[in-house]
Amino acid sequence: MPAIVIHRAGDLRVEPRTAPPPGAGQARVRIDRGGICGSDLHYVRHGGFGPVRLAEPMVLGHEVVGTIAGLGSGVTDLAVGDAVAINPALPCGICRFCTDGMSNHCLDMRFLGSAMRRPHVQGAFSTDVTVEARQLVKLPHGLDPSIAVFAEPLAVALHALTRAALRPGDRVVITGMGPIGMLILLAARHAGAGEIIASDIAAEPLALARTLGADQAITPEALDRFTADRGHFDIGFEASGAPSALPALMSVVRPRGRIVQVGLGGDLPVASMVLVTKEIDLLGTFRFTDEFTHAVTLLGTGAIDVAPMLSATFPVDQAADAFALAADKTRAMKVQITF
Repeated sequence: MPAIVIHRAGDLRVEPRTAPPPGAGQARVRIDRGGICGSDLHYVRHGGFGPVRLAEPMVLGHEVVGTIAGLGSGVTDLAVGDAVAINPALPCGICRFCTDGMSNHCLDMRFLGSAMRRPHVQGAFSTDVTVEARQLVKLPHGLDPSIAVFAEPLAVALHALTRAALRPGDRVVITGMGPIGMLILLAARHAGAGEIIASDIAAEPLALARTLGADQAITPEALDRFTADRGHFDIGFEASGAPSALPALMSVVRPRGRIVQVGLGGDLPVASMVLVTKEIDLLGTFRFTDEFTHAVTLLGTGAIDVAPMLSATFPVDQAADAFALAADKTRAMKVQITF
């Protein structure tokens, strides 16, 4: 059964892996397709990100959908043949964060395709995987798998909106129009944002942002006109991780506005004088909690249309080509792999 395995930076292989039979409370899922995430690219290009480094070969992938191929004992709400999305997060459910509604900060989190733990948690870019049944969300009837794969990154975007406490009519600016930035755009529009400005350094993402409904899609330099009268926007989402992006947002967000830092870029400079004198709320956002199920629902109803974001699909034996394309933001927004 082919799986996509990263051994070290630059050493990506397709090699056989066999999923174990499902135990009590588990399910075996035949994977249909998966989406390449930025974290997958970091493992392939750099062997990890920040302090998270590969220490052993690891199957990549955490944005996947498939069909239930087998069930362990005690699973009564699912059936063989059900189409499902896999929530890659498996919190313990009993630590103080899990019991306080912050399962994304679980003290014993297992997350598919993550090198944060040793041994690493193997991912789902494989023909078959065995997971806990509670990680599965049944797909609405007729939902195309290529659309359903967006559930996980959409959940990330929805959690960012939760952190921002976005209200109808809010004026929003987004810096960094990669997949998460685009999904924040779509989610903010669905939530009733009154104005959405998208910003990126590359022309191709800006063109797609216009297609997806941004009121304006502009380069970072063009944000300068929004600095008048101490800032224009109610909420800023920083999705690039670029060191220059956060100070730029602080200059265009109004006093008592909110900035949500989404992108990971290492330690970033903070203009503390601006933060204090404008009373800006600077917020972090990490993964998601119960937004995953909501994301599946939004995709199933068509309330959020992600189809324009899908750039290409490759079979598993062309994984290297898929990752090469996914790394080029001038040619691709989201790349998927079929198994």
